[in-house]
Amino acid sequence: MTRDEIDDFADEVAPEEDIAVPDGLDEGFIGLSIHEDEPRAVYSVQGCIKALSKDMSLDEATEYFWYNVAGAKGPNYPIFVEVPDE
Repeated sequence: MTRDEIDDFADEVAPEEDIAVPDGLDEGFIGLSIHEDEPRAVYSVQGCIKALSKDMSLDEATEYFWYNVAGAKGPNYPIFVEVPDE
């Protein structure tokens, strides 16, 4: 999905909510989670690292993801899940 499609989808599913959607990780987006009436974007760990590795080595992308992306916390921040290989 493109960023515009992700934003449109989030607005359709949860129009009243402010859902954090990280920049540059569209390739890893897999959907939305509604938990305790708190919608959050859901991303594949593998998809995010793949997107990041376009601009850096795989090792750098993996370290960057775990420290800077998954390590960030806040209201409505995304959920990152491990998914089986396709």
